[in-house]
Amino acid sequence: MSDNHHNREVFAIGEDINHTNHLSEDIGALYLNEDYSDVTLVVDGNPLPGHKVILASRSEYFRAMLFGGLKESHQTSIDLKVTSLTAFKLLLKYIYTGHMSLSSIKEEMILDILGLSHQYGFTTLEEAISDYLKANLSIKNVCHVYDAAILYCLDSLANVCSTFIDRHAVDIIRHESFYNLSSTAFKDMISRDSFCAPEVDIFNAVGEWVKRNGVTDYDHIMECVRLPLMSLPDLLNVVRSSELVSPDAILDAIAAKNESRDTDLKYRGCLIPEENVATPRHGAQVLTGEMKSALLDGDDQNYDSEKGYTRHHIDGGNDQGILIKLGTQSIINHIRLLLWDKDTRSYSYYIEVSMDQNDWVRVIDYSQYLCRSWQYLYFPSRVVKYIRVVGTHNSVNRVFHLVSFQCMYTNKPFKLDRGVIVPTHNVASMKYSACVIEGVSRSRNALINGDWKNYDWDTGYTCHQLGSGAIVVQLAQPYMIDSMRLLLWDIDSRTYSYYIEVSTDQQTWKMVVDKRNESCRSWQLIRFPRRPVVFIRIVGTFNTANEVFHCVHFECPSQIVDQKTSDESESSNFEGIETSINNMQVGDEEIVGNETVA
Repeated sequence: MSDNHHNREVFAIGEDINHTNHLSEDIGALYLNEDYSDVTLVVDGNPLPGHKVILASRSEYFRAMLFGGLKESHQTSIDLKVTSLTAFKLLLKYIYTGHMSLSSIKEEMILDILGLSHQYGFTTLEEAISDYLKANLSIKNVCHVYDAAILYCLDSLANVCSTFIDRHAVDIIRHESFYNLSSTAFKDMISRDSFCAPEVDIFNAVGEWVKRNGVTDYDHIMECVRLPLMSLPDLLNVVRSSELVSPDAILDAIAAKNESRDTDLKYRGCLIPEENVATPRHGAQVLTGEMKSALLDGDDQNYDSEKGYTRHHIDGGNDQGILIKLGTQSIINHIRLLLWDKDTRSYSYYIEVSMDQNDWVRVIDYSQYLCRSWQYLYFPSRVVKYIRVVGTHNSVNRVFHLVSFQCMYTNKPFKLDRGVIVPTHNVASMKYSACVIEGVSRSRNALINGDWKNYDWDTGYTCHQLGSGAIVVQLAQPYMIDSMRLLLWDIDSRTYSYYIEVSTDQQTWKMVVDKRNESCRSWQLIRFPRRPVVFIRIVGTFNTANEVFHCVHFECPSQIVDQKTSDESESSNFEGIETSINNMQVGDEEIVGNETVA
């Protein structure tokens, strides 16, 4: 080997030196070591040698204390207000080594370390301990962890604890740790609609907590118990004999129970965020409707004109529709359902919910709208036991067909206006079951397939002959819309004139934009007062090149705030268009008005 080659090899080996393990070991060796120590931390009377520069480099708290001009910066011995010496020593070791084995530490001690991490600003350690506790929650420890999370304002940990507690409420109130909760955590827990246990059990648990903690001012706690949800025997025999509630409060509860509609009572319900509770696994079942077994089987792919759906006849009488009973009363605010969509038919319907099948609340009323395919429905959260879907119209016959049904509670934000969802995403898309029901194109639904970059003289657009017809888009369900965006065919310099109308039933139309007297080209951003929309009709009235109106892309609501895009500069400056509507082939993929209904 030559000297040059040898030198290059040495340089290559030596250019990346990583001895961080030695650094960690050397600094870690200074833990509780008096060598080079320049400060003593006194915890519960026990002196612990420390090194200012290490403490300050690892913690903002110690940096401010030791080098921030406070009195402690001039002291060699500092008393710390810490309740657990063992926990502080484990934290101190972490400061020096960056390592802590939580699996070898008792849970009570872990909570003490969590408190110290919060106190001294070790955010990364605080998060790591929180993650460990989330993964190791149990009936035994969740109340202690929840108390700590509330105390240290750890919202993420508190939310995970809340979900666990709500799912195991009956077992939680029977465990000893429940009675050790702080007043704040205890009240927060039993106040939640999602803390779903028999009300008499919650009342007895409150009484036991009051007794064990020697609480004398407990009215604010007792107010969290929902007395009207308890049976009359429980109110008379359990509540009255406890002497924790005044006779007037008991009489008020009895009156509310007897006089209020069932829908007015403040029920508790199970809360399982983002999970469909209308499944056999959760005990849900279909009580009324023909071919009941298909609705909750989870299969929304395999259905045709003969199978794969549940139905009921639309007779205009007191039809019960399709009735679903949940396995347990649940808090829901979101329903997804699939209307039979193997052709272009549309349906109208409404949805009601109840706790007892006597008092019903209508949460969705689309009886005046035409809907198709997948429906994404939102409403204010309610505790629900029964759900009734009633079809009121089918554009083909007198039968309402429902392929799939799901309901859940979602944490995702949504906005309602007059009971109709206000979308932020583009709902005029194939993803959300919109379709083009009138207009001509070589590719079905080219207008709403999301591709507004690939178009030329022959493909990538939808059109209609000026003076006859229009381009009509049907959304899957009503949405509150206040903006639209469309791209007019712009490969050359031609301009168009047009107007747009909207409707909810294809009978009554409202013009939302009038560009009949304007010369328009390329991207168009439309804004108008918010209104419910199911159908959008785009009508071209003029083209400087020929007698055809061409539209490449349509979306609503608009996904940008500025009408201009950088892609406009890429448009070519060709003249004329040689392909006309009369030259287009008419075939299975062509869209000319409504498809024939089988």
